[in-house]
Amino acid sequence: MASSQSSSAAGNTNIMLAIFEKKTNTVDLYRPLRNYIAFHYSEREAQNLEDDLQTLKQLRSDLERHSDPSLPARRDLFQTYFKALCQVETRFPISPEPDHVNALTFVWFDAFKPKLKASQQNIHLEKGSVLFNLGAVYSQIGLTFDRNTVDGRRQASHAFMAAAGSFAYLRDNASMKVSVGSSTTLDLSVECAGMLEKLMLAQAQECVFENTIAKGSTPGVCAKISRQVGLYYEEALAALNVAPLSQHFDKSWIVHVQLKAAIFFAEACYRYGLELHEKEEIAEEIARLKSAISVLTEAKKNSKGAAAQLLDAINKLEVNINRNLERAVKENDRVYLMRVPPASSLSPLPAFAMVKPMVMSEVLDASKEKMFASLVPDNSAKALSRYTEMVDDIIRTQAEKLQQASELTRVRLKEMELPDSILALEGNFTLPTSLKEDVEAVQISGGPAGLESELQQLKDLRRVNQELLVQTEELLQKESREDAQFRSQFGTKWTRPQSSTLTKNLLDRLNRFAGNLKQAADSDARIERSVREHSALMAILDARPIESALPSLARPIMSFDQNEDAIVGSLKQSLRQLETLGAQRAGLEDMLREMKRKDDILPKLMTSTGSYEDLFRKEIAKYDHISEEIAQNIEAQEQLLLQIQAQNEDFSVIFNLEDYKSSREKSYKQIEAAIAKFREIKDNINEGLKFYVTLQDAITNVKQQSNDFVMTRNIQCREMIEDVQRQVAGLSFQDKNTGGYNNYPSVGNQNQRSNTQTDPRPQAPYYQQPEQPPAPAYGQAPPPYGSAHHQPPPPYQIPPTSASPYPPPQVHQQQQPPPNHDYGQPAYPGWRGQYYNAQSHPQQQPPPSGPRPPYTIPSPYPPPHQGGYYKQQ
Repeated sequence: MASSQSSSAAGNTNIMLAIFEKKTNTVDLYRPLRNYIAFHYSEREAQNLEDDLQTLKQLRSDLERHSDPSLPARRDLFQTYFKALCQVETRFPISPEPDHVNALTFVWFDAFKPKLKASQQNIHLEKGSVLFNLGAVYSQIGLTFDRNTVDGRRQASHAFMAAAGSFAYLRDNASMKVSVGSSTTLDLSVECAGMLEKLMLAQAQECVFENTIAKGSTPGVCAKISRQVGLYYEEALAALNVAPLSQHFDKSWIVHVQLKAAIFFAEACYRYGLELHEKEEIAEEIARLKSAISVLTEAKKNSKGAAAQLLDAINKLEVNINRNLERAVKENDRVYLMRVPPASSLSPLPAFAMVKPMVMSEVLDASKEKMFASLVPDNSAKALSRYTEMVDDIIRTQAEKLQQASELTRVRLKEMELPDSILALEGNFTLPTSLKEDVEAVQISGGPAGLESELQQLKDLRRVNQELLVQTEELLQKESREDAQFRSQFGTKWTRPQSSTLTKNLLDRLNRFAGNLKQAADSDARIERSVREHSALMAILDARPIESALPSLARPIMSFDQNEDAIVGSLKQSLRQLETLGAQRAGLEDMLREMKRKDDILPKLMTSTGSYEDLFRKEIAKYDHISEEIAQNIEAQEQLLLQIQAQNEDFSVIFNLEDYKSSREKSYKQIEAAIAKFREIKDNINEGLKFYVTLQDAITNVKQQSNDFVMTRNIQCREMIEDVQRQVAGLSFQDKNTGGYNNYPSVGNQNQRSNTQTDPRPQAPYYQQPEQPPAPAYGQAPPPYGSAHHQPPPPYQIPPTSASPYPPPQVHQQQQPPPNHDYGQPAYPGWRGQYYNAQSHPQQQPPPSGPRPPYTIPSPYPPPHQGGYYKQQ
């Protein structure tokens, strides 16, 4: 019988079905199994397996008595007991045979007609009944969830899918074995298990439909999901209406499933009609709604014995459909005037399945169970080991044959350069992998065509550095002119040191920078000249795809017998056949391993009463047909390779393959040379870019020092003018005759202090940088914080013997350098071109790490004039 439960909901009037468990009689598994162990093995073995026997006995007892009313606990009991039965099946032959466990008889009653029962002396009836009860418990669990909530509907759907999976597993693995027994019940038949699977899927999909409606999905989506619910119910109804199930189930079952099928067909029509109305397809909407009304009307005629909730749901749905139908008919009569198609001409409603049976093979997998693990007879264990060795030998021998055949094919084809020559003829030939990757890397970096823009970058960076030098020099010159003007105006009263004395260090560095720029310009010119000289060589790298620049294998200009196409066609056909044979070999090897994986003869060994040799011959014969297929495959391949060799010789002669190979190798060497030259020029350009960016930082630093110097001199100038004017007016203080401005330190030597006496008024000090560790020389990266260790040289530094077109670092012999200033700027280190004049570098210094982007001049002071290259923001 079936139990029903309302989905409780105001607005949710549908009910669902659950299955009652099969009943059984009490069976004592302990005594017959223990006696079998003691007789066929030993009393000691029976004692060792006492725990397993007691566990099995307790599981069967719990199954009979419903000791735990909890449905999840009941579900777990059936799963555990089924795994135990799988272990029992492989170790205890249960049958009426004298040498088997013949004192066990399992009795189970039909779940839908409890007066009918089945009685068998084998384990198949027991396993099938347990699977049935597992599905029944899952269906009952599905009814326990509150389907008024999203989570409740989701959990109910999962439970019904698990029930469907249990019935599907029963149908595929146990139903046929049970039907072979002396007496059976219809509830374990293939037909009944299949019907119950569809019924559970229908209820699982129905839960999904309820969730879809609750979250407000579009009418089209709702219609598809609803239609699939109806299809599942229709499949279950079809099984219920034919033998052998037609007379086995209560009338209420058929009525329930029939009404559900009608409701969800009509629901799909109703939802689909809403979508049609939005698209203004009024004629089809009217036809769909009429079809829905017709199905509901027909269903109500056979609704005797149906649940009141189902009838109420039909009536409510009918009201909604009639309302929409009336509206659609009025609109069609007044506006659209479309011809309503007959229902027979309508296409089937679209459906979308959102559920599927749970895969129970993993849930019920007993391979890791330890029950009765030690119970394997010695002779059976030895026989099994011997049989396994025989199978392994076959697998190993045949696998070696397959691998040798595949390797032979690979070597022979490589010797004949196939299928490369065929691909070359069709224009599909590709470069060797390593060479193609190098070409792609060149093209990604811009290729030879992109070198012009990088050369322009060098020019722009050089111009920016030149502008910085000019701006800095003009700044110092302007300050020098102003100082000379005041010195001329005030004469001996102008006691401040001359600008030329203080700026000598700055000007020397600016001159060295200018020299570096001149040498760098010469290097840029050599790079540009190299690009022009080798542009023809590197032009091949701009070909896209690169294969377009390769020589092609062309057809002969003149042909006497016009058989080129026939030769090419036959060769290609032979290669396809060879490829097919290779795929067959891979499939044959997989088949061998899969056969071995599934080849478990232990149950047969344990139940066999004849000779093991006879059993071995019978079982090992399973591998004969695949061994024959392997031999045929290898023989066919050998004949095919001989045929391909002859065809390839004809192909080589007609298409002059040797000349093509020669020209192809020449193209490879040209591409390799172009790549090498491109990389050389690219490296030189990158060195130049690094040099200019680093030089820009150094010039900017000197420019900043110059700005600060000029600002300080301007402040001092104003103060000296005031003092001179006071002296002229007789207002100067006597305490200044020691001279506050007679002792100016040179730029970059702020460690020399001026010996001034106390001045009652504040006096602006000469510019002085804050105390800090000595700044690294230009071209040398600063050390890490808190570390005094020497850093490794940069990756682009080259040995002293290599050529360097750009100016080398200059080592100046001078007095103790000031602690906070070093304005020296070397050119960028290293040039890898062999056509440049080499200069030795005894001390290469790496440029500062992380150079700034090109063309940036970070100066807080506006330049004296604005260059045309960039605009100040």
